[in-house]
Amino acid sequence: MMRVRIVAIIVLFLGLAAGYFAASVFFPSQARFFYYPFRLGLDLKGGTHLLYRADFPEDYSGSKNEAMASLRDVIERRVNLFGVTEPLVQTETSGNENRLVVELAGLKDIQEAKRLIGETPFLEFREFKSDREQEALREENENVEFSLLTQPTGLDGRHLERAVLEFDPQTNVPLVALQFDNEGAKLFEEVTGRNIGKPVAVFLDGSPISVPIVQEAISGGKAQITGSFTPQEARMLVGRLNAGALPVPISLVSEKTVEASLGSESLAKSFNASLWGFLLVVAFMIFWYRLPGLIAVFALCIYAAIVLSVFKLVPVTLSAAAISGFILSVGMAVDANILIFERFKEELKKGAAVETAVHDGFKRAWTSIRDSNVSSIITAVILFWFGTSIIKGFALTLGIGVLISMFSAITVSRAFLGSILTKRFEKKKFLLLSGFNK
Repeated sequence: MMRVRIVAIIVLFLGLAAGYFAASVFFPSQARFFYYPFRLGLDLKGGTHLLYRADFPEDYSGSKNEAMASLRDVIERRVNLFGVTEPLVQTETSGNENRLVVELAGLKDIQEAKRLIGETPFLEFREFKSDREQEALREENENVEFSLLTQPTGLDGRHLERAVLEFDPQTNVPLVALQFDNEGAKLFEEVTGRNIGKPVAVFLDGSPISVPIVQEAISGGKAQITGSFTPQEARMLVGRLNAGALPVPISLVSEKTVEASLGSESLAKSFNASLWGFLLVVAFMIFWYRLPGLIAVFALCIYAAIVLSVFKLVPVTLSAAAISGFILSVGMAVDANILIFERFKEELKKGAAVETAVHDGFKRAWTSIRDSNVSSIITAVILFWFGTSIIKGFALTLGIGVLISMFSAITVSRAFLGSILTKRFEKKKFLLLSGFNK
């Protein structure tokens, strides 16, 4: 019994600390050492909404669905690279048009957003044309463009697996190390093999950034880009290369900014809905399950405080859909307590002692709680894996909530019930029954 009470006290203090941390958003000046705001989505915080159209050429023969999926992945990586709060990037079809919807929470500068989205880094390795061809071009135009003196090798950013920032061990000059895929490694070996002693130009977005001399054929698919980079420029180049080039050209169809006032209104409505739902659950639990219901309410408060604290620490982007997932998980946490109380009531009706009924009630309810929660977690994982950004937010909050609800039901509720419901309630079992039972 003493051990159970010690666990209950620890859980109580843990819940109070989590509650203070979660509620610090309402009094930031008093809780400045614990203040840590929630991350809000576009519908609650405001931000930028952009709609793009994919401009497929008329003779495009590939799969447009695959191209749009690849486009979505590239844009998601790009906006994440620049630190934008969890974006919503999804594709849609309108008539014969393939469109891309981009929502960036907290980003009010549309021009900056368009710059981040519209960049199309294109990495290309080009070899020089023959001396005769170069001379002919120079005879036609003394100021011939550098790019016209070279020709494509077929090796470009599509074959890039990753780019990494490194520093020359001797000069400490920053450089960009490249790793190609299998096809790119073969192409790179062929290109370097036929250009030994000659320069090979590295172009980015149509401009030469490095023209190294090939010393030998290079196998293994590794290359380096050197130049007069500052560490910051080299880091930015690495980021742009890893973000990838757009697989299909896009053009902006519409743009708008969601004002913070609209987000505040949505946030207030979501908060009120959550509060009313929680209060109704509290009223039902206390009315129907009496003392155990009151204990379950305390456990539920601790559960909510822990979940909200986890949302802050991860951090989870709270959109309207994500809040819906959290509310649903609260209902599942209550459901676990109901299973426990019904089993507990059955044991009391059999004539079991209160302490025995608590122990056996939890033991018999555990398998049902485990199976229902595991199935919910599996569903959340599937939704997160295959869903769009909105669905992922819902699935993430639901999954976290269900995991913590298992801890709440088995640890928090059990510790409170085990420490409070002792032999002194043997003659007060009316406080422990449910519904209209006497």
